[in-house]
Amino acid sequence: MSEVIRYSDKDLEYFKEIILKKIDRAEENLALLEASYKNDSDNGTEDTSPTFKPFEAGSETMSKEANLRLAMRQERFISDLRNALIRIENKSYGICRVTGKLIQKKRLELVPHATLSIEAKKAQVD
Repeated sequence: MSEVIRYSDKDLEYFKEIILKKIDRAEENLALLEASYKNDSDNGTEDTSPTFKPFEAGSETMSKEANLRLAMRQERFISDLRNALIRIENKSYGICRVTGKLIQKKRLELVPHATLSIEAKKAQVD
């Protein structure tokens, strides 16, 4: 029986470092996004203003919604990165889930949570 082709332990350690750095950055970004849409208080100064500002209120609501969407996307990204760490631990990291071939190292450096090779990704789009 032939042995499954996989990345070496040294390569897996290299990818693990990339992923851990990305998780740190993503969690920092998530914290900023959450702070921006959870911070509803304007220290009470807004209601003392005599002018009516419907556009600003609408704009603020849209901005909070956009930040909420970005935060949800960031949470998904962090989850995908954590799943990649699990694949590193069980040594299945970097193997395309469609073709069973190794995903190119360059692709994993750019998209470390990738589970599809470029070949499989293109076939998905077509």
